[in-house]
Amino acid sequence: MALLRLFASAREAAGVGTTKVDGDTVAQVLEAAVSRFGADFEAILETCQVWCNGEPTQLHQEISAEDEIAILPPISGGA
Repeated sequence: MALLRLFASAREAAGVGTTKVDGDTVAQVLEAAVSRFGADFEAILETCQVWCNGEPTQLHQEISAEDEIAILPPISGGA
C-alpha cells in the first residue's frame, strides 16, 4: 500500500491528510481514493497535480508500498 498525502482542499474533501491506499499504479491508487472519499474528492482531484516521491508523475507509473503519492490542488493568492 502506497502512502497517499493530501493537501489543502483535497485533504478537506477526504477528511484526512494521509492514508495508505492499495494499487500497482498511480491511477489505481487514485481510483481507490475516489472510491473511498467520494464525488467531492473526485471533483477536486480533476484540478490537482499528482506527484510520486517528490516528483511530477504519470498515471501509468508503477508504484510500490514504499512510494508516496501527493495530491496537490492549485494554489492561489499572493499580491
